[in-house]
Amino acid sequence: MIPVQAKPVILVEGILIFADPALCRQLDIKLFVDTDADVRLCRRIRRDVRDRGRTVDSVIDQYLTTVKPMHEQFVEPSRKNADLVIPEGGHNLVALDMIIERIRQHLQGFEES
Repeated sequence: MIPVQAKPVILVEGILIFADPALCRQLDIKLFVDTDADVRLCRRIRRDVRDRGRTVDSVIDQYLTTVKPMHEQFVEPSRKNADLVIPEGGHNLVALDMIIERIRQHLQGFEES
């Protein structure tokens, strides 16, 4: 673990953070940002071809043999540990508004105490 100084709000992100029960117990709000598998694959192909000089075939092969099975084994089951699953990520304005309001309330309570 990386030591972090106490602050009113600390954001922790990562694809496997909800797979760790000890970490989950320390989090006040657990959000799972869900993205369609097709979107994830397209992003991976674009990134790996453009930034890493890989071929489309090599990216797809790695996705099918490693990435997809690992996602299904570790990431997908960890979503059950989330308090809220947010479909469409940052495009879900209703969810974003709810999260922002929750953080505002938390900060307001922190300032009053």
